[in-house]
Amino acid sequence: MDQRISIITLSVSDLATSRAFYGRLGFSEASISQDGIAFYAMGTFVFALYPTDKLAEDIGEDLPKATAGGVTLAYNVRAKDDVASVLSEAVAAGARLVKPAEDVFWGGHSGYFEDPDGHFWEVAWNPHSPLEADGSLRVS
Repeated sequence: MDQRISIITLSVSDLATSRAFYGRLGFSEASISQDGIAFYAMGTFVFALYPTDKLAEDIGEDLPKATAGGVTLAYNVRAKDDVASVLSEAVAAGARLVKPAEDVFWGGHSGYFEDPDGHFWEVAWNPHSPLEADGSLRVS
């Protein structure tokens, strides 16, 4: 198996609400989106939103209520001050602020918001792993 992820799918309780939320954040749906699923091209992978009941049916297992469950999504920014700006943008779009922007132990600056289905997003500035011109994260 190659070291890559093709699609990250979040289960959502109300697809229309989630589509509207991510649209307010500035996410543009890919043309392959359909009535029952939303796709967003994210560079090297695809981000998807799919109703919880449909995802459970596809997997063949019941899914627990959406929670972080030890998983967070991260959105890195180019400058320290951008963390607070993006968190404010998320709150204006309907997110719940979980943790305001602050300096963190690893030398960066970050905060968290929660989307309408309880998925946690970290917004971070990391001086040790700057973003490339194309928005990808440089790690070594």
